Amino acid sequence: MNKNIYPFTAIVGQEKMKKALILNVINPKIGGVLIRGEKGTAKSTAVRALVEVLPTKEVVKDCKFNCELDRKNEICEECREKINRNKIDTEIRKMKVVELPIGCTEDRAIGTLDIEYAIQTGEKKFEAGILAQANGNLLYVDEVNLLNDHIVDVLLDVAAMGVNHIEREGISYSHPSHFILIGTMNPEEGDLRPQLLDRFGLVVDVFGERNVEDRVKVIQRRLLFEKAPHEFIDLYKEEQIQLSQKIEKAKELLNKVRIKDELLSLTAEITIELGVDGHRADITMIKTAKTIAALNNKEEVIREDILEAAEFVLPHRMRTLPFEEGVLSKDSLKKWIEGENR
Repeated sequence: MNKNIYPFTAIVGQEKMKKALILNVINPKIGGVLIRGEKGTAKSTAVRALVEVLPTKEVVKDCKFNCELDRKNEICEECREKINRNKIDTEIRKMKVVELPIGCTEDRAIGTLDIEYAIQTGEKKFEAGILAQANGNLLYVDEVNLLNDHIVDVLLDVAAMGVNHIEREGISYSHPSHFILIGTMNPEEGDLRPQLLDRFGLVVDVFGERNVEDRVKVIQRRLLFEKAPHEFIDLYKEEQIQLSQKIEKAKELLNKVRIKDELLSLTAEITIELGVDGHRADITMIKTAKTIAALNNKEEVIREDILEAAEFVLPHRMRTLPFEEGVLSKDSLKKWIEGENR
């Protein structure tokens, strides 16, 4: 284990944030997560700590895009050619967190084409960028609300298509870029563009611990980690292994999870009644609910899974909050559905 990385399982509280991250690792099709909160609430710590519990995957050896053979519709041209020639080797790699810096240039993000080389040789020479490294991994943007508008547009395009397309001087190149988009931000420093906000499958709002005992734990654990990182990490080694195994098991179970039509109807009723535009929220709620079921080692979605999924999926998509406390929670949603708050 990396001595510089604070253990994910050692983070005090913030259960909703940790769960949202884990759900996306289990099911990348959820669409990523935006974590909003004040400074010092372990947002960046949690994302970077994921590294130690991420699952492994089988990828094409020496492929700079981390192509996976079991996703043949999402592989690069080079790997496709290797498959056609039946000359392909694979290796096991662990998923990783790839960071996109706020001051990142377009070339650094999407990669570059060597125009001179192409003219001289007639062959394309591509220098991979961050979006190439991110394929099949987690793409993390800290202070995502401060990201350059042009880079935001690039992210939106690539996230929507799953392909990074570069064109320079009439020469073009494309490669797969499917990633789990994770953003963190402090709302006090500005809002996020609506187009990018809607692109995040889940949104979680985090706050500092208000319980004295938990706050003391935060202080104690951080000081111990800084004083003796090796010893501190060893304390959580077993918990880290158990979480990693739980994620792997949930990934294997996910495709077996079933959902009844009555719960599909419930999902549609909730989104219609709450005035949610489009169908992305409905689909994301179902994906999230199935992933919650898999995480709980169940092969069938129950109503509670739908309500819990709604807590992650709907807050940033609703026009109004028709609840007495003005907060969307599983309990408030349940009461509202049953007619107590209608």
